Amino acid sequence: MAHHEEILENLIQELRRGSLVLFVLSQMSQKQYGYSLLQNLTDKGMSIEPGTLYPLMRRLEKQGLLDSQWDVDAGRPRKYYLLSTDGVVVLEKMKEEWQQLVQQMNAVLHDQEDE
Repeated sequence: MAHHEEILENLIQELRRGSLVLFVLSQMSQKQYGYSLLQNLTDKGMSIEPGTLYPLMRRLEKQGLLDSQWDVDAGRPRKYYLLSTDGVVVLEKMKEEWQQLVQQMNAVLHDQEDE
């Protein structure tokens, strides 16, 4: 792999990592367990490693943005997560911020194309 390709790959990973919380929170309005969320994100084109997703979900729960509940009725116990009240508020604010960022980025990139 050429040196610039490796740099680009790392930069793209950083960009995705920065938007990962928004990806996850946006999918949590209905309760999901880790693997179902993993599949859901993958189906939508956002591949994420389990070793990245599960600690992130636990961190979001610890921060009060996700609520969790164990379900032991489905054969094997599963921990389901759902947006908390605070999580709903934070998600809305993050979505607004994302939209502003996209508009700003589009303006900057459009200006660059015009040069």
